[in-house]
Amino acid sequence: MTTAVDLRAPLARYASLLHAGAGAGHHVASPLGAWLLAALCAPAAAGGPHAASLSQALGVDLDSARSVASSLLSDPHPAVLSAAAFWLASSPTPAVEAWMAALPPSIETGPLPSQASADAWADEHTSGLIKKFPLTLSPDVLLLLATALATKVSWVVPFDLAPASRLGASSSWAGSVLQVLEMPAQGHDAFIARVPSVGDVAVHTGYAVEGLRVTSVIGPPSAAALDVMGAAYELAVASATRGAIDRRSLFDLPVGEGPAWTITEESAQVTAPGGREEVHRAVLPAWSAASKHDLDRPELGLPAAAAAAKDALSAPDARHDAVQSAMARYSRVGFEAAAVSAMAVAVGFPIPQDGLRRTAEIRFGHPYAVVAVADRPWEDGWQPNTSEGAAWLGLPVFSAWVAEPSSI
Repeated sequence: MTTAVDLRAPLARYASLLHAGAGAGHHVASPLGAWLLAALCAPAAAGGPHAASLSQALGVDLDSARSVASSLLSDPHPAVLSAAAFWLASSPTPAVEAWMAALPPSIETGPLPSQASADAWADEHTSGLIKKFPLTLSPDVLLLLATALATKVSWVVPFDLAPASRLGASSSWAGSVLQVLEMPAQGHDAFIARVPSVGDVAVHTGYAVEGLRVTSVIGPPSAAALDVMGAAYELAVASATRGAIDRRSLFDLPVGEGPAWTITEESAQVTAPGGREEVHRAVLPAWSAASKHDLDRPELGLPAAAAAAKDALSAPDARHDAVQSAMARYSRVGFEAAAVSAMAVAVGFPIPQDGLRRTAEIRFGHPYAVVAVADRPWEDGWQPNTSEGAAWLGLPVFSAWVAEPSSI
């Protein structure tokens, strides 16, 4: 059976496909939310003409997709609210009955909701972060499937504040906001790493009390957004799972200006072995984003999922629509994000020693990627062993391309 550990590589690939549709503009998404929406259609597609297309998009076989979706929805992570719903306009066909029987027991089922009820469902299952359901419902809808993911977490240690000039003279953002976030001495991590697809990148991770780690990755200004996003997924998961990371020693990098950092060297009293101490600092802007994504793209699996649903409904000529609404806010005190993904099938319209110290001040002063990964909760600065939400550990939940900073 595929587990969350096995899902990380397929999910990273799925995320690259979803983010590719949004391009290099400022946006946020939950590839996991869209993946879950498609995976919930696996029982309907299994053994049918659309099985291969859906399996290819999901990156795993359909039985594994169904099993993973069930594990994630039945054993939620303490930092991530998760919900799913399956609504029908009329009595189910035998094929739909079999589909429903294979769904996770935690999924909500029932008659088709009104628009007001669907909006209320989105609001309730995202803690008020998304007020409106992403689809406008009509009387012609036969089936409505939805997933919701949300998080509201607080940093173990809040950021300090610094003048926006710390982003560097070359950053256009330095003139658009007055203050930025400065990494405190504890509760955060920063380093420079080598990624084959991009080269040297700078990384910052903020740790949340509730068990979420949010990793920001910035590459050279010339790097393609999708390549930096891929590096962010790779580094965020590797960091959360203690995987291999090619961390760069500051003593192997040139003193002076880098693509997103400045390295200085000074004589100092240091305690590091060999008399060479490395210090990493980071400054980055607060930001917020709200996005809507068209999920009805073959590479995301929703057209194949919808076709399987139509076959199960005995309505092969029905229309369908699939959309995700997402938002996120990154601030001095914490991080919050939510996404509601929905698919509708309708018959009508579509819906000290002497030594050297090198210090790298990492500046998130041009567009960069952010990935939030499920982790264990923090308690008094430590992460205790707990089995709660085990299927989520190390799994990216939200990701964003930050191209517009927010005022603090």
